[in-house]
Amino acid sequence: MFDLTQRRRRPELMDDPGLDKKQHILALRGLARLNFWSGSVRILWPAIWELLSESPGQSLRLLDIASGAGDVAVGMWRKAVRAGYSLQIDAWDVSPCAVDYARSEAVAQGAQVRFLQGDALRTPIPNDYDVIVSSLFLHHLDEGPATAFVRRMADAAKRLVLVNDLIRCQPGFFVAYCATRLFSKSPIVRTDGPLSVEGAFTVQEVRALAEKAGLANAEVVECWPYRFLLRWKRAQ
Repeated sequence: MFDLTQRRRRPELMDDPGLDKKQHILALRGLARLNFWSGSVRILWPAIWELLSESPGQSLRLLDIASGAGDVAVGMWRKAVRAGYSLQIDAWDVSPCAVDYARSEAVAQGAQVRFLQGDALRTPIPNDYDVIVSSLFLHHLDEGPATAFVRRMADAAKRLVLVNDLIRCQPGFFVAYCATRLFSKSPIVRTDGPLSVEGAFTVQEVRALAEKAGLANAEVVECWPYRFLLRWKRAQ
């Protein structure tokens, strides 16, 4: 087992802008299966449902940044529809391949989610979204850019910020190694999964990061399987 006491962030294959399209799509499908198995929507939904229930009859707007295959955004939209709430969802990803794939999947599933190309670190975030979320992106960033990213989310969000990502730990590394081989045939997913855990933050590090970003009263909780959820709600 690797020593995970210190964060070690290394380039991941999915970050390569010249990635072969067929291999990229195969990886996106594998990541969607992993998201389903690990419950990314399950982790995010309770906080979103709480906000919706506080605003009966209102339509809320949500932005999902670094949306990848789009499965999490579609899953949140489906949850809202089933619960009888109006949730307008936009989703950004820097990759045109990922955006095209997510759009086609949303159309096939009848999901009213708008997918747009946007750079999480450079595209200005509009301030008209009630909720801004990001899943499995923070571990791609060094501490300084990660802190700035969380700060930008909080500056733009009208009411709620949610960040869901991996926890760096030995059990999490083992689970990532096994799950990427069980749920995907993509060599990219099988390579990047363990690398992602090596580059992830611990819960204590995320709490310190949120404090540096100025997110007063941010909550960081552990979620199965070896994930964390950072939750920050703007004071009313």
